[in-house]
Amino acid sequence: MNKILSLKLLALLMLMSVQVTQAQQTRTEKDLLGEKQIPADAYYGVQTLRALENFPISGVKTNFYPDYVKAYAIVKLAAARANTEVGRMSPEKLAAIEKACLAVMDGKYHDQFLTDLYQGGAGTSANMNANEVLANIALEMMGKKKGEYQFIEPHDDLNMGQSTNDVYPTAIHIALILHNDKVIKEAELLSQAFHKKGDEFKNLVKMGRTEGQDAVPMTLGQEFHAFGFQIDAAIDALRKSEEYLYEVNMGATAIGTGLTASPGYAEKCVAQIAKITGKPFVNPKDLIAATSSMQGFVMFSAAYKNLAVTLSKISSDLIFLASGPRNGIFEINLPALQPGSSIMPGKVNPVMPEVMNQVCYKVIGNDATVGIASRDGLLQLNAYEPVVATSIMESQALFYKLMPLFRKNCIDGITANEEVLKRYMETTIGIVTALNPVLGYEKTTELAKEALESGKGILELIREKKLLTEDQIKKLLDPAALTGQK
Repeated sequence: MNKILSLKLLALLMLMSVQVTQAQQTRTEKDLLGEKQIPADAYYGVQTLRALENFPISGVKTNFYPDYVKAYAIVKLAAARANTEVGRMSPEKLAAIEKACLAVMDGKYHDQFLTDLYQGGAGTSANMNANEVLANIALEMMGKKKGEYQFIEPHDDLNMGQSTNDVYPTAIHIALILHNDKVIKEAELLSQAFHKKGDEFKNLVKMGRTEGQDAVPMTLGQEFHAFGFQIDAAIDALRKSEEYLYEVNMGATAIGTGLTASPGYAEKCVAQIAKITGKPFVNPKDLIAATSSMQGFVMFSAAYKNLAVTLSKISSDLIFLASGPRNGIFEINLPALQPGSSIMPGKVNPVMPEVMNQVCYKVIGNDATVGIASRDGLLQLNAYEPVVATSIMESQALFYKLMPLFRKNCIDGITANEEVLKRYMETTIGIVTALNPVLGYEKTTELAKEALESGKGILELIREKKLLTEDQIKKLLDPAALTGQK
């Protein structure tokens, strides 16, 4: 009996110990809806916890995009500095907030930015997540405990003179521009890979095609340089599209009237953002217009759609040029990366251009989402900014991840089937176009028709009919000269 009582007492003591430990592992925070128990080691607070409970939607959190987290720290640092400049924030609080923001900008504490990218409230949860995390980091750096908001408060200090309605879009602008630099770098490397192939193939003559039909001669090098130049044009559009994001509505607060912001704060805040990022951010002409309109996002997203259309066109061309090997065009070989069928032995598919096409389709769809969401925001605020932000950031991330793989696993390894190119040149009817200035369109059309019906080559028929001398043939029908490279 004593042994049983002892075991029961031990179990009770262990249960009490666990309960005490659990109590010690949380802290109590409250908001207008009541109290919540926050994990003691968490830097986020009550409003972040509510968002985690309310919006477990995509599983993709703010910290999935490091530049997005960094952007919030930049905005809050700029705001704190601006509020100090106008005399509203004490230098002591600024010092602690600066340390917190710089730590996050340096890549620390990103695991605390946990709100789902899909959320109601026009981004309020994401903004409060940043406010709470930065406040608690600052408190610790001051030697205080997390949650001791009487010293630094998420609303009063981290959100001083601000609203989600100016913080959230500004942070997105910054994040998109920060990541744009990285996407452009990868796009430039991809373009260089195409141009390198253009140089490698510069002496390989082939038939150009329009509408899937033989057209006139060119070189394989010209074809690949053209791919590179198309990407160059898309890169130029990406750079120019940044200009639409340089206007940020910091100081607008709720709807653009600047309520709760101090005089001069808006200008100083944007100047600080420009200084921190090294990008030419400016105040808009009208804060109400800038808060209600999504034009900047629409234009920026369009540049990514343009890149998607460009890369998809190129990918489809590569698939066509590599089709075969026995019953297709087969002018080029794509690197063989994996077996292409579970039933057909020896089949190898163009998997990298295929996956590039899939990503491009997704980016084009994301742009459609941006357009619809930007259109449907009501009056002074667009509540659908989260899906706009998510769509564009996803497009950037997909291209940033895929372009180096596309370059290394596909473009760098492309080779030419020279014998196939030569055979097409010898048998094509398209070369007859060069004879128009000498023989006239009607006569060359007759030659083309006869070649099709007889299976003979154009040069064979010209010699049979003695329409041109060998010297004329050499001058008029030299394929290299026809490509404009002589």
